[in-house]
Amino acid sequence: MDAIITFINWLDDFIWGIPMIVLLLGTHLFMTVRTGFIQRKLFTGIRLSVTKDPDSPGDVSQFQALTTALASTIGTGNIIGVGTAIFLGGPGAVFWCWIAGVFGIATKYAESLIAVKYRVRTRDGKMQGGAMYALERGLNLKWLGVAFALLATIASFGIGCGTQINAIAEVIENNVPFHIPPIAIGIVGGILTAVVIIGGIQSIASVCEKLVPFMAIFYVLGCIIILGINFDTLLPAIGAILRLAFTPGAVAGGLVGQGLLIALRFGVARGLFSNESGMGSAPLVASAAQTRNPVRQALVSSTGTFWDTVVVCLMTGLVLVTTIMKNPSINMDSVTDGGQLTTLAFSQIPVLGPIILVVGIITFAWSTILGWSYYGERCAQYLWGKKSLLPYKLIFVAVVVVGPVLALDLVWTIADILNALMAIPNLIAVLLLSGVIAKETRHYLNNLDEVDKTEIPCVDK
Repeated sequence: MDAIITFINWLDDFIWGIPMIVLLLGTHLFMTVRTGFIQRKLFTGIRLSVTKDPDSPGDVSQFQALTTALASTIGTGNIIGVGTAIFLGGPGAVFWCWIAGVFGIATKYAESLIAVKYRVRTRDGKMQGGAMYALERGLNLKWLGVAFALLATIASFGIGCGTQINAIAEVIENNVPFHIPPIAIGIVGGILTAVVIIGGIQSIASVCEKLVPFMAIFYVLGCIIILGINFDTLLPAIGAILRLAFTPGAVAGGLVGQGLLIALRFGVARGLFSNESGMGSAPLVASAAQTRNPVRQALVSSTGTFWDTVVVCLMTGLVLVTTIMKNPSINMDSVTDGGQLTTLAFSQIPVLGPIILVVGIITFAWSTILGWSYYGERCAQYLWGKKSLLPYKLIFVAVVVVGPVLALDLVWTIADILNALMAIPNLIAVLLLSGVIAKETRHYLNNLDEVDKTEIPCVDK
């Protein structure tokens, strides 16, 4: 068993090492050029995200599709994950995490565009799309679409469910003054999740459009208040982040930068993992949006990477670096992982710090559970038809219930690998259909109100 665990850990380190960084970051750069630097249309995407398009085909509004995608994207990785990047890569990792977000906007745009373009309508009138349909209908590679859907379905139970409820139980155990049995947290989480996901995309989207703005605004405002408290170390922290992104060195508080390659590796890897650009998850819900053409929804979806990484991850990074520099009581030599670093940093802010951390992790993790339940549901329906939806949801809720009492280190690692493997067929679709993406972009970008009259095919699922 030890040999299997060792191999799985090695495989995770290998896949999320240089190969995945090169593939994802390379795709980000390529699609930035191929789309004519689509990031310049960011504010158009933000405007469209709050513009309703009720007469267009789709199951949910563009804003609901965006917030459902953000629900799964803005997760514990935005808090603990950034701490891990700083712990392993130094303060300079924050800069590279931010850069990964900026260029990742182009890939999120591209994968969402083809998800809408190749979406289908099921027997009950629901929209269904994603990498599997882009591969099947756009490239005639159904076997690769099946592989993507299978990997995503399995991953939804791990990184989208079990590990998230486990994070909720852990943060409650470490920060609440009285004991709450982990199984009780699982049961409550299971009931709340079941109430929402049984209702399908409309129910999930309705909750997410209210929960996501609240949790993001609460967290960002909390971070701004902490940065106000730490104002005297803010400029030195920004200087340290920029300097240690390229050169080795150390700053106040015991933070050490190990040079360009280390900062680049861990910053980019954490940015890529956090915003999910290129992984094919967000397009699964983008394809359900009411939109008059693929480019409109692609612009809306691309803003998700901006909010997730360029805003939320940057805020976390600045809070952690300024707090550590301001508080010499944090002994970096005794810190063993990114989660511990994050907890120590937030605990230095009296009263407010722990509240922001606890509320942030609970809401971020539960929203991730809701978002990933929909991703897994779409992929299960693609593989086995509508009859698979209820069994899938029951298993998903069961994992939520037992998640807090399971040792999930191995589950997290396996799900990590599955997420990386998910990205490969999705990126193949993006790269091989880049010509279609560029053509659609040129056509619709200056005609955003034009209606795509292409017939949406119906499938017997």
